[in-house]
Amino acid sequence: MAQSINSPGRTVGLRNVGSYQVSGHPYITGSADMGSAGTTILVKFPQVTKSITVIASGSSQVNMHFNPVSSGRINAGQHFVTLSGSGPGHPRPEFTFDVKCKEIYITNINDNASFQLYASLTGIQFGQMYTLTGSGLTD
Repeated sequence: MAQSINSPGRTVGLRNVGSYQVSGHPYITGSADMGSAGTTILVKFPQVTKSITVIASGSSQVNMHFNPVSSGRINAGQHFVTLSGSGPGHPRPEFTFDVKCKEIYITNINDNASFQLYASLTGIQFGQMYTLTGSGLTD
């Protein structure tokens, strides 16, 4: 008997391996001037991500995190990754996260920071993704 296209093994979704094995749909965004230090930008993806690369441009320093700073202990618990733009003393201008999520936050550490972002998107709809919480994210 032939397997139906609607059977569990063939559905696009969070626990469907094939949804992550295929090449992702490209998504690119960024900000040329985030304004004063401490400004946070929320990046909402149209579909669930397969991977995300964040690049701090120029002499910028930014923090990338999965929840708003007001949520839990983001700053106190160091639940972020700091990216520093190119130049002397800036060892990590970019970082790739192999992660499924529906949104991320970028907070600038210095005035007028800028960043670029590339994401590889799956075919999984935004609404299927759960909110990322717990140890290492919000507590």
